[in-house]
Amino acid sequence: MTRPPVPPFDEETARQKVKAAEDGWNSRNPEKVALAYTPDSKWRNRDEFFKGREEIVAFLKRKWERESGHRLRGVASTGHEPEAESALA
Repeated sequence: MTRPPVPPFDEETARQKVKAAEDGWNSRNPEKVALAYTPDSKWRNRDEFFKGREEIVAFLKRKWERESGHRLRGVASTGHEPEAESALA
């Protein structure tokens, strides 16, 4: 089952996609965020590498303990994947 909106994005669906990503990330619920990725996802953060949802959840818990004032703010794009930036709340 695919969650809407799906590519190709127009301006409105790109904004919806970005808003959903912002809301999920800024919920600071690592289990919820990890569900947005496949069970065998591979992540990299600087010199750390993670594989699978369990490692993603553990990483996000550590990250959000250190960075409690940061929020994700997305920028919609209809030509490429939506971009994101970190911002202090």
